[in-house]
Amino acid sequence: MADITALANETMGVFSLSLSGPIMSDKPDFAEIETFDKTKLKKTETREKNPLPTKETIEQEKQSESTA
Repeated sequence: MADITALANETMGVFSLSLSGPIMSDKPDFAEIETFDKTKLKKTETREKNPLPTKETIEQEKQSESTA
């Protein structure tokens, strides 16, 4: 009978969970964050890939649309 139940559960996509692995908690573990060394990070330059148009560019676009 146990074999039929196991087979039915497997075909229905129901799997039993093992509690032998790591246990999840509502509270995060901050141990690695507290020991993180920020001095090992590389410095990077931030560049905007898609900058917004300037006020002058918008005015030029409006003028070119009105003349067309």
